[in-house]
Amino acid sequence: MQEKWKRWNTSSRKWLWIMVLIGLVAALTVAYDRLQTERSSKTVEIVFDYRDLVDAASYRANPQDYIAQQLDRLKSAGVQSMAVSESTLEDLRKSRRVMLWGSTDAATLTEGVVQENANYTYVLFTNGDNYKALAPIIKQTFSDLEISVRDWSFRGQQGLILETPIEDATLKPMQPDPLMIETLRAKGFSIVPRLLDSLAYNQESTEKLVQYYESINVKRILFEGESVKGFNDNEDLNSLDAFASLLKEHGMGIAVIENLKKQQNGFNKLAYKLDYNVARLYSLSETDSGLDPVVISDRFALATKDRNIRMLYLNAAPSRDLTKAQITDTLDNLITSLSDSGGAVEKIEDNGFTLGQATAAEVVDSPYQRYFKLISVIGAVALVALMVSYFIPWLTLPALIFGLIGSAGLLVLKPVLFEQALALAVAISAPTLGMVLAIRKINVLGPPLQSSDIGSNAAKKSKLGIGYTVMSPQRRFIHSLVLYVKTALISLSAVPFVVALLNNVTYSLVLEQFRGVSLLHIAPIGLVGLYVLLYRGEFTFNKTGKLLRTPITLAMVILAGVLGVLGLYYLSRTGNSGSVSSLEMSFRTFLENTVHVRPRNKEFLLAHPLFILGAFLTLKYRNAAFIMIVAVIGQLSMVDTFAHIHSPLVISLVRGLLGLGLGAIIGVVAVLAWQIAEGCWKRWSPLLKK
Repeated sequence: MQEKWKRWNTSSRKWLWIMVLIGLVAALTVAYDRLQTERSSKTVEIVFDYRDLVDAASYRANPQDYIAQQLDRLKSAGVQSMAVSESTLEDLRKSRRVMLWGSTDAATLTEGVVQENANYTYVLFTNGDNYKALAPIIKQTFSDLEISVRDWSFRGQQGLILETPIEDATLKPMQPDPLMIETLRAKGFSIVPRLLDSLAYNQESTEKLVQYYESINVKRILFEGESVKGFNDNEDLNSLDAFASLLKEHGMGIAVIENLKKQQNGFNKLAYKLDYNVARLYSLSETDSGLDPVVISDRFALATKDRNIRMLYLNAAPSRDLTKAQITDTLDNLITSLSDSGGAVEKIEDNGFTLGQATAAEVVDSPYQRYFKLISVIGAVALVALMVSYFIPWLTLPALIFGLIGSAGLLVLKPVLFEQALALAVAISAPTLGMVLAIRKINVLGPPLQSSDIGSNAAKKSKLGIGYTVMSPQRRFIHSLVLYVKTALISLSAVPFVVALLNNVTYSLVLEQFRGVSLLHIAPIGLVGLYVLLYRGEFTFNKTGKLLRTPITLAMVILAGVLGVLGLYYLSRTGNSGSVSSLEMSFRTFLENTVHVRPRNKEFLLAHPLFILGAFLTLKYRNAAFIMIVAVIGQLSMVDTFAHIHSPLVISLVRGLLGLGLGAIIGVVAVLAWQIAEGCWKRWSPLLKK
């Protein structure tokens, strides 16, 4: 019975391969839908923070002239939109619309006496137009907050008295300055409002605000602070749904800011209510606005091309320049990075994008996609079962059966957990399976096994390779290249499954993220290492026991320490937060500018060449198989590239193929170098012994 069960499990592999192939075809149809989705949004919007411009202008002798001049320069440089925050009295003071005093200063100004029980804010408008435009907004805002407002004047200028301390009054957000918006629109800028969720949600005032935004052709809204508008009052007022209905009714979307430490509260729910009318935004910080213009332009070009960023947000900040003994800002630097020859605008347009108001991707969801996804799930489970079969053959069928049952259960109970878990499992399995099959092929073609590999009682002439003749270098080289291509194809078979399982707009917008990146970078290395150590020959408990009984030496401890340090460094380089040196950044920029799509360094400089060299050497020197443990990094890295769902499929594919091509070239050079070195050693080593 045991032999029959083993035979069933072993013979089931061919059926598993058939299931994998059918699943691949289904997954590719889902991948095509994603490709169509990615192609639907090709407009990039460059946005400048208007509040930063006002801050910079406040340090100039003629602030209004400076603002007008810089607006013209920014428009000419390619900036289409201005981000406008909700105004505060402090903003209006900086823009010279109003003057502000507390009770004590107002008493001094009017040569009066301070009232003992009145700590108010005195607002004086700098001209009649400012009063007409801003007084109704201020009155409405503070009346809604149940703060008394009354008229006041001084020397013929109209003003208001707000019955709240100036420290409190300057914090209250109001509708953006309409005079400022008129000026910006006259200059040809679109408006991108930034909303706070600091005050109690009021549907009536919010509706008026959204209607006003629609009248000035606002298409997308940003949020300031830790939450989206309506989140704080959602439990009591259902305000998120109400706000979403307003935005949807008036044709407005929102923007998600890349690389926030914590997503703004309520954003995911609001995005869902808006049917994911969301654009991704990259924000260049005030600090980074002083970087070299070439670096900034490269960042913008890469963000739009490689990460589906459709809004570029520019910040600037004034600073004290002691060498010039004056207050400076980074506006000149930003304008240079955008408009110079080879600048960001030119690069973005060369990459096939147009400048304008950002649009969300139109999600393509073909009628039969859910059925193709289901077939893809079966194929993915079969691929995982195949990988299991080469380590524990008698678990092949149980792995398939329990994998299908578990998938069905998770799909119903925890669909997000299910798609991520299965995507991770198949991403680990494919490169591991590819490397295991390559090593098995080398075992067949390569040098004979030693008796220690197969157990002294089982040593046979066929396994010991009596009469074996070492292949010629030419044959070993050809076999190495063939194995390189076959292994890459098996590893890449995971890609359609990962794409199909994670084909959801929430991953493209990074509202959901693929978990387990660190495990993906470790597990295949560990599994291939296990196979090289214990499965080359016949896996026996005697062999495992012998390994466990091996005395630990100082050399082993040092080696383990070195491997641990290398492992930590390797893990520090994985994921989006991996650290990169300035030298490597320069090399990356060179590759990007040279080949347009940058292949991964660890693939074409390390792992892929090591695969070719390792296979070439192992076909002659059996213990060279340990090189293949490192070579698996290239295989898993190719799969990991496609696990970055926010990167376009075409870019990921080109990156992987470039890595394979360049890695093959370097691998061929490494083999030639080895052959030359080996020839020199054979020729000169006898002379050294004399």
